[in-house]
Amino acid sequence: MPTHPAGHPAAERLRALPAVDRLAAELAATDGWTDAEAVSAARAVVEERRAELLAGAGGDADLVARGRARLRPSLRRVLNATGVIVHTNLGRAPLAASAREAVARAAEGYANLELDLDSGERGSRHDHVEALLCELTGAEAALVVNNCAAATLLCAAALGGPGRAIVVSRGQLIEIGGGFRVPEVIRQSGSELVEVGTTNRTRLADYRAALGPGTGAILRAHPSNFRTLGFVEEVAIEELCGLGVPVIDDVGSGVLLDEIADEPPVRRSVRAGAAIVCFSGDKLLGGPQAGVVVGRAAEVAAAKRHPLARATRIDKLSLAALEATLALYRDPARARREIPVLAALEAGEDELRARALWIASAAGPRAAVERASARVGGGALPLVELEGPIVAVDPGEQRADAIARALRAGEPPIVARIADGRVLLDPRTLTDDEAALAGAALARIVQ
Repeated sequence: MPTHPAGHPAAERLRALPAVDRLAAELAATDGWTDAEAVSAARAVVEERRAELLAGAGGDADLVARGRARLRPSLRRVLNATGVIVHTNLGRAPLAASAREAVARAAEGYANLELDLDSGERGSRHDHVEALLCELTGAEAALVVNNCAAATLLCAAALGGPGRAIVVSRGQLIEIGGGFRVPEVIRQSGSELVEVGTTNRTRLADYRAALGPGTGAILRAHPSNFRTLGFVEEVAIEELCGLGVPVIDDVGSGVLLDEIADEPPVRRSVRAGAAIVCFSGDKLLGGPQAGVVVGRAAEVAAAKRHPLARATRIDKLSLAALEATLALYRDPARARREIPVLAALEAGEDELRARALWIASAAGPRAAVERASARVGGGALPLVELEGPIVAVDPGEQRADAIARALRAGEPPIVARIADGRVLLDPRTLTDDEAALAGAALARIVQ
């Protein structure tokens, strides 16, 4: 087929496309890519543009910009100026410095992921965090998989499964982000779902009446991303554990400190006698994406033996980050200082105002320090509002969405939020260094 079909309405524009080698030379000269990288990107964008023109596309296209975008990594660091601390779209919890260093060590060469260095025999990847998790939670045993949804599914399958029933309150048949629903988890586990109580009120007697020889477990699911208020009743974990059947307690956010608002602390469920407690590694725990399982030795062992344990296992880099994050909790004061999620939750007025003033002063007269509320995010503490200073940018003759887009297009990209026609930057989710970068970026855009 001819490169530029004669008689095609776009034939002239097709002939005007740059040669691959010329576009590649421009990419290599301005951005420092190797010749092979530049040629690969140039060929791809020229072919892409040719297909667009043949399909009737109009307008102009900056092929150099397209080539640069194709060569640039897709997954990039961004600055979170939204005020949402555990921002799912931005990767949830940022890692502590010690966790980042642990990831770098594990990524450099090989690691003893499943090797017992004393015996030289095969080991278990769970060994790297199990003792630490038991120390921090008081549990008898522990394992870790790739996320909390996987942990809940694994434990429901291990304690339930075909011919067994899982009992759940109707008030806890919840859906979390991404359409993940508790009834579907029970169905995928092969277990029968037995619903008890009502949407707003479930009593101990409701659970007791539903138990029988085929009951595998009671599943208690914390409503992480919403709360029911008013005429409501639920059964405490201590009462559930007194019914004599295994309890799987999905507490959601992974609170290892006992005083984070109304989020259930892991240690309480362990002390109550829950057979299994599941929680996330990348929410209030402040570590990498992981699904943590702690509890009684027999039930945790059953989960480890189940075939889903291999299908959902955690990778070495996440495991390294999790071990380093957990180690910080041995000293709660240090954890609050060094784990970014906890530091953001507890950031003081003076610290936040200093960052806000720096951003506003760098941005110029169109930026002012005002007050607004940040959010925890990530399906945690949905009713908590963290009031504090923010920077509000008047778009002037520009549009607020154009300023926000320009911030995202920078290097590094900065993600802000828009409210009442203004761009808001919240210093709670920025470090001091990031606040300086945000101020400089704003200065380039609005001055």
